[in-house]
Order: sequence, then structure tokens, then C-alpha cells
Amino acid sequence: MTEVLQTARLPVERQPRDLLEEDVPVLDEMQDAESWLDLHGAEVRCLVTHAMRGASRELIEKLPNLALITNYGAGLDLLDLEHVRAKGISIAASGDILTDDVADLAIWLVLTLLRGNGDADAFVRAGNWRKGPFPLGRGASGRRLGILGFGRIGQAIAQRGRAIGMSTAYHSRRGTIAARALYLPTPHALAAWSDLLVLALPANDATKRIIDAHILEAIGPQGALVNIARGSIVDQEALVSALNDGRLGGAALDVFDDEPRIDERLLTAPRLLLSPHLGSATSDSRLRMLDHVVKTIRQWRSDKAVSGLLP
Repeated sequence: MTEVLQTARLPVERQPRDLLEEDVPVLDEMQDAESWLDLHGAEVRCLVTHAMRGASRELIEKLPNLALITNYGAGLDLLDLEHVRAKGISIAASGDILTDDVADLAIWLVLTLLRGNGDADAFVRAGNWRKGPFPLGRGASGRRLGILGFGRIGQAIAQRGRAIGMSTAYHSRRGTIAARALYLPTPHALAAWSDLLVLALPANDATKRIIDAHILEAIGPQGALVNIARGSIVDQEALVSALNDGRLGGAALDVFDDEPRIDERLLTAPRLLLSPHLGSATSDSRLRMLDHVVKTIRQWRSDKAVSGLLP
């Protein structure tokens, strides 16, 4: 009998089966997943998935006795939460674990945009230093760091921004939050205030393409955009146009619409820094996330309170 099913291999060397010491079938590794689901779907009570794989409504329907989904990561945009909750299925996520690493990456991207460090290594290796100095960058201290989305990650970014002397402001759907940062009432107001606008909000219908031409114009030719959230939040057409026309000073993207496939226009857009979804990509976070997945399964089996359970 198969009680635990995994949608896809998790992006870490060890897998749940190694820690649970039992066979955990992986759906995406099966030659005929549909036939397997027809035969064994009713046995599955716990589904392991990850933020970039999720679980479709069709898959959920093939698991009639599913009681728990445990998500390796924080992103839940590939889960139909309304449908899952309507069926009485519990959801556990490991969002807290990756907060620090994602916030660190956001500040690294901010500093790289300000200082131009993304080109510095190639500048030295190409022998250009002998021909003249590297172009001057801009300092972080005194700059305005805007954060759109002010959950755990957004607040951790603000904390790091203040530590290097930046002024911080935010907008959140939850309104004013007790924090040492200025609250601004709309995304547009935040964009107009910011020297650098960092996106740290979840992907859903309300946030899809929320960063449009209007917001990019507000950031302006002296400002920059940093996206460590989800690719769907940014209107890519508007971003490429604003960069090519000089209406946006710069951008850094760690996430994309259809990753790992990247629109070729992004590869040639000026003043654009690209990174391959490195937010939680440290061995430390990935191992802690795996431990959390296994812990939630063990807690659930023991009828204990499950860590990271969504309300």
C-alpha cells in the first residue's frame, strides 16, 4: 500500500524516501503515471510536492483519500488552494525556513545593480582594467528601498536594507504593519518613492502583471526593479520595452514566467541582471526544507500538530 506519493524529484540530493526509509513513488519518474494513479490513487493519503511543480486539480481528483499536501518551499501558486481546501485537505509549507536566504539574495541583487558588480569579474578577466578603471557605481547608504509585499521575506529584506543605511518603505495588502518602515498606500506610490523596488509578494490572480508599464514609469530612469518573487508578477513585455527605451534604469530578475525557459529578449535587454532562481538555493535551506517535509509527514502520522500548517 502506498500512503505517501511524491509529484517530482525535490531539488536536493537526498529525497523523502531516504529519510522515511520507505518507498515513496515519484509521479514524474513513472513510465505510465496515469495507470499507476488508476491502480493506487485511492491508497495515497499524503502528497509531497514542491513550489515549482505544485499539483493540478486533475491530480487531486485522482487521489480521493488525500488528507495532507506537504510543500517543499514557500510558493503555493501552482496549487489550487480553494479547491484543495474545499476538499478538506490540509496543506503544510516550509516558508519560514528559506526567509533569510531569499532576503540575502534580494540585497545582493540590490547591491549588484547599484555597484555594477555583475560586470566586474568579466571586466578584470578581459584585461580591461589595464585600459582604465571600472565605471563608477552608486552607494546604498541613503538610497530608498521599496518593498512590495511585506510578509516574512519582505520584512527580512527591510531589516537588511536598514542595516546598510537604506531608507525603507513598503506596501502590503494587509495595510500598515508595525515595522520600522514607511507604509505607502498603493504600489504606484511605492514605486514613485523608491530608488529600488523589490518584489516580495505571492503569485495569484490579484498580483498577476501588477508590475506594468505604469509602475515601471513610476520607478523611472534612475530607479531599478528587483524580482525575487514570481515571474508572473511582472509584465515582461513592458519591462523589456522600458529597459530598451531607457525609461527604467535597471532590473534584476531571479524568477521568470516559464523557467527555466527564458525569453530571448531578456538575454539582450540592457541593464538587466539575470539569476537562475537562486532564492533558496543554498545547501543549508534545501536540507532544512527536506527535513521539514519529512517532519510534517511523521507528525501527521502520529496525530501530532503539523509544522507549517496553513490556516
